[in-house]
Amino acid sequence: MLTKLTELIDLAKTKKTRKIAVAAAADEPVLLALKDAMAEKIVVPILVGNKVEIEKIAHKIGLDLTGIEIIEESNPNMAAVKAVAQIRLGNADILMKGLVSSGAFLKAILDKENGLRKSGTLSHLALFESPFYHKLIGVTDAAMNVEPEFDEKVAILNNGVEAFRKLGVSLPKVAVIGAVETVNPKMKPSTDAALLTLMNQRNQIAGCIVDGPLALDNAVSAEAAHHKGIESPVAGDVDLLVTPDIYSGNILYKSLNFMGGATSAAVIMGAKVPVVLTSRSDTDRSKLMSIALAAAME
Repeated sequence: MLTKLTELIDLAKTKKTRKIAVAAAADEPVLLALKDAMAEKIVVPILVGNKVEIEKIAHKIGLDLTGIEIIEESNPNMAAVKAVAQIRLGNADILMKGLVSSGAFLKAILDKENGLRKSGTLSHLALFESPFYHKLIGVTDAAMNVEPEFDEKVAILNNGVEAFRKLGVSLPKVAVIGAVETVNPKMKPSTDAALLTLMNQRNQIAGCIVDGPLALDNAVSAEAAHHKGIESPVAGDVDLLVTPDIYSGNILYKSLNFMGGATSAAVIMGAKVPVVLTSRSDTDRSKLMSIALAAAME
C-alpha cells in the first residue's frame, strides 16, 4: 500500500535508472522538474528541441547538461515525432511533453505507423496524496476521454488497474462512481457501472475488485456506506476512482488539488510506455512526482 507520493521516488530508485525522451524540451518548468528528478537519480533525459534555447534555460536554472543527449529540432511538432522515435528505437523508456501542443504531442503517439499505440484508448491517471485519506488514491479519466462509450470505459478501467499493479498493488480496489449508488435506468453512468461490476465478477475484467455504482462518499468512507446499508469490499478502502466522464473527472481532480489540500502525480496510460503530460498549473512537486510515477511503473 502506497501512502505518500514520495514513496514513488523510493520505488523508482529500486529499479534501473530510466531514460526519458522529452519533446520540445526548451521549457523552463519541464527542465526544472527534470533537474529535480535527475538529482534523485531516477531518470536520465534525452532532450529533443531547440538546442540553443535548451542550453540558455539550463544555464539559468543551474541544470548541468554534461552527458545529456540533445537532439536538435526547432519545430515543436517534429520534436514530438522525434521523441516518439526515441522510444521506438529503444533509446528511452518514458515519454514527456515539453513546449508542444497536446494535440500535436498525442498525434505523434497515436500515429498508426510510427507511434506508440498499444490499444485504442489512451487515458489519464492521477494519483493523489490527501490529508483526509489513508493511502494514495487514483482518479481516471480527468483529461483525455470526454464522454467515453462503454468499451472505452473498460479500457480506461484496465489502464488504471495496470498502473496500480505495476506499482505493486496486486489487487487494486476500483469504485465506478457517479451521482448515486443505485442502478437507475435513466442514468447511463449507473447502468455502465453495474455492468463493469458484473464483468469483474465474471472475470471479464480481471486483476482487481470492482464495485459500482457508488457515490463518492460511499467509495471513500466505509462509515458512509454503512449508513446507507451498502456492503462493499471497496467502500472505505478504494484505490482507483473511475469517473463517468471528463467533466466530473476534471472537477474532482481540481477540487482535490486546489480545495482539498491534496497533491498529485499523473501519467497517460494506454501507450507502449508511460507518458508524462503535465499542466502549467501543476506545482513543481507535482511535476517531479509525475516523472517518478512513470519511472516507478517501468
